[in-house]
This record gives sequence, structure tokens and C-alpha cells, in this order.
Amino acid sequence: MAAAFRKAAKSRQREHRERSQPSFRKHLGLLEKKKDYKLRADDYRHKQEYLRALRKKALEKNPDEFYYKMTRVKLQDGVHVIKETKEEVTPEQLKLMRTQDVKYIEMKRVAEAKKIERLKSELHLLDFQGKQQNKHVFFFDTKKEVEQFDIATHLRTAPELVDRVFNRPTIETLQKQKVKGVNHKNRLKRIAKERQKQYNCLMQRIEREKKLFVIAQKIQTRKDLLDKTRKVKVKKETVNSPAIYKFESRRKR
Repeated sequence: MAAAFRKAAKSRQREHRERSQPSFRKHLGLLEKKKDYKLRADDYRHKQEYLRALRKKALEKNPDEFYYKMTRVKLQDGVHVIKETKEEVTPEQLKLMRTQDVKYIEMKRVAEAKKIERLKSELHLLDFQGKQQNKHVFFFDTKKEVEQFDIATHLRTAPELVDRVFNRPTIETLQKQKVKGVNHKNRLKRIAKERQKQYNCLMQRIEREKKLFVIAQKIQTRKDLLDKTRKVKVKKETVNSPAIYKFESRRKR
């Protein structure tokens, strides 16, 4: 009994799928349903209107007119191809971005930053070449005072010590106390050479920390681009900065 019901149900499903048609045209195939015909006709009509609009646009186009898209599009084998701009990346940056991840780069950058802070605390940046020069402004009431102004007399120090940024004792201090510390010329030269070496090391570490920061930003930007959210490039990528994109805002569910 159950088998008979299953056979009857199958036959009803077959009859539902196949549309009834006159026997004399069965050799032409299945008769198309009206909703399928309407979909096919609407698609054909839409394509014809699009082609008509393209022909009209091609006829009315000014051959001497300039389009900004021409700067990055070329015709190749009759097909318009958009030129892909090459990313400005140094070989060192490319090697790190291919072999390392963001966490490793950030760890190295933090380590460099800590070494920089330690060197700065030791050297105090007293005579650092890259440091911004200090300015000392003196105010006077008359032009005569400006003409007669002597900076060594005003600061009450020796003329040889005027250019010093630090350790500039007054004449009274020099008269009361003896010179302390190293006073041998060779020893002073060696100390100055070691200090300059430390400053050079500091400059190199600062530069390396900046490069690592840029690499970390570029890697993070490439990860963000994997998101399928619509985005617009605001600023191109350079050697010293990553590309900047503006993403479409989406409300979080």
C-alpha cells in the first residue's frame, strides 16, 4: 500500500514539473513557461539598451577630449587594461614583510625604543648634532646698549666658554675653585671620540626604530585590505609611509 502511494506521488511530481502541451509539437521539446520567457526577454531587452547606449556614447565622443583615466589605462589586444601602480617598498622592507609578521616587527621596534631611551638617559643629548639649537634672547631698551653688548660680560663667564651649552661656570667660580676632572688633551680627545660614537649609535637606532614602525604599518595595512569592505585609497604608499585607505563604515550587529 505504501509503495503504491510513493509511486502515485512520484507521478504527480513528474506531471507538475512538465508542462502539458499539444501532442503534435512534442518533438519540439518542452514548452517554455511564461515567467521564464519574461525573464529571458527582460534580460535581452536590457542588454540591447546597454549596447545602444554604448554606440551612442562612441558616436558622440570627442577624440581630442582628455580623461584622467587615460593616464592609468592602456589598450592591449583590443581590451582596456588598467595599469597597476607598483608599491614603493625597499628590498629590506619587502624581505621583512614576506618572512615576518606584525608581532615580531613590533617586538623588535619596542626593543629598539627601550635601547634609545637608555642611551638618551646616559648621554642627556647635551651636544647632540641632530638636536635643535637653543636660543637665548636678550632684551634692551636702547640701541646704544645693543651696540655695547658683550655676551661674555653679560653671562659673567670667560669668552672661551660662551659657546658651551652646558658646564659654563662663572668667573667667580673659576677664581674660587680648581678645575676638576680630566684635563689631559689626549684623554679629553678619547672621551669626545667615545661620546661621538655613542651619539652615532643613537642616531642609527632611532633610524632603525622608524623603519620598523613603517614596516609594521605596511604589514597591518595589507592585512586590513583582506577585508571585503568597500574602501578608497586616500594616499599612495611611499618608502617612508604606508598607503592610507578609507573604509566604508558599517554598523556592528
